[in-house]
Amino acid sequence: MAATGSKGSDAPLLPVEFDRLMQAVGPFESRPRVAVAVSGGSDSMALALLAADWAIRRGGAIAAITVDHGLRAAAAAEARQVGRWLRARGVAHRILCWRPPAGALSGGVQAAARAARYALLTDWCRRHGVLHLALAHQQEDQAETLLLRLARGSGLDGLAAMAPITERAGVRLIRPLLPIARTRVRAMLADARQPWIDDPSNDDPAHARIRMRRLLPGLAAEGLDVARLAATAAHLGRARAAIDDAVAELLAKAAIIHPAGYVRLDAAVLRSAPAEVSLRALARCLMAVGGSAYVPRHDRLDRLHGKMRAGALAGGATLAGCLIAPRRGALLVCREPAMAAEEVVIAPGATVLWDGRFRISLKPDSGARRPRLVVRRLGIDGWAAIAARDPRLRGHPVPSLVRPSLPALWGARGVIAVPHLDNSGVHAHMIVRAAFLPGVPLAGARFAAA
Repeated sequence: MAATGSKGSDAPLLPVEFDRLMQAVGPFESRPRVAVAVSGGSDSMALALLAADWAIRRGGAIAAITVDHGLRAAAAAEARQVGRWLRARGVAHRILCWRPPAGALSGGVQAAARAARYALLTDWCRRHGVLHLALAHQQEDQAETLLLRLARGSGLDGLAAMAPITERAGVRLIRPLLPIARTRVRAMLADARQPWIDDPSNDDPAHARIRMRRLLPGLAAEGLDVARLAATAAHLGRARAAIDDAVAELLAKAAIIHPAGYVRLDAAVLRSAPAEVSLRALARCLMAVGGSAYVPRHDRLDRLHGKMRAGALAGGATLAGCLIAPRRGALLVCREPAMAAEEVVIAPGATVLWDGRFRISLKPDSGARRPRLVVRRLGIDGWAAIAARDPRLRGHPVPSLVRPSLPALWGARGVIAVPHLDNSGVHAHMIVRAAFLPGVPLAGARFAAA
């Protein structure tokens, strides 16, 4: 794929080239349905137009989706403008809204907005039966990501930057424009006479990515241009793909994943594996159990991994929203209860995502007369209450360290059901079901190298 971006740096990206780019991130259905994330910037507008043409020629269709984060006064009007542009070209458009919770603007707002955007987009895809979500990251984004990861001291996983294909909870995220220079994308829009929206935050040096972007001209003068940085990420991506295969093989031998959302690791098998492989296996466990889409910071992960290999985790440890504790020759990786703080209202017949890890479904005829049902963690008090009702639960095979973080159905008078414990004489599975569906599977698709 790298050769595609080497065509004249100012030449418009052509549909025939885009066909090859899409082939590289396939396969697709015979009549493909693809969602496209469209911010209104040049990259995403070009992707929407190219993808719409590509899908129509194959008897399929796309849905363009804009997320209005509400972070700027003009955001809602810009989202509507994007819709007008696309509908004028026969492209279906949807607007999804997110409003930052109280305190989000005090720090980490970009990370919160990015997480919310992905959650909204992938949830929309799942609800509408769309398997593919196209993202408009291009060559400059890849170069900036490599620099950001380098500045943070990332290992191979981070320095491989973005993959052309990733999977998130049943949705394929594809980045067909990853090898293409932005100048070619904008040349294509100019040929199509299609305007776009420039987000002023893309020039704000308060953001680390913008500061990295401003370094690119100076680096290019030293021979380290965008294309070379992106090619470096691609080389590292191929190395990561090979290691991913070894990680999957190790996890198949060392890990047992439980429907209650925890992992039991064979510590001896993990310690006997090559350090790089066992470190990545540990990271995958933390991401799956902790519900994070991102690898923990390398320095913290490295410290935890070192303690694990030295057998020095007697007192346990916490990282990435997880508790890691030794148990009878194994390591237990479970959710840190304090981090499973989400509370979600659920109605009879509804399905909700709780804690980014569990898909909770309530039967249509369950609790219809109850004024309010919520899903939240069982907690220590909840456990004490249900164990008092049914003392047999004290011998339940779900480890005591795991129980407080389990999803529970609560009503006005307390715990109604805990699917993974089937508590207090109430057959929880007859009322509510909980499926462990982490955004990052323990051993999902290997890193797709460019």
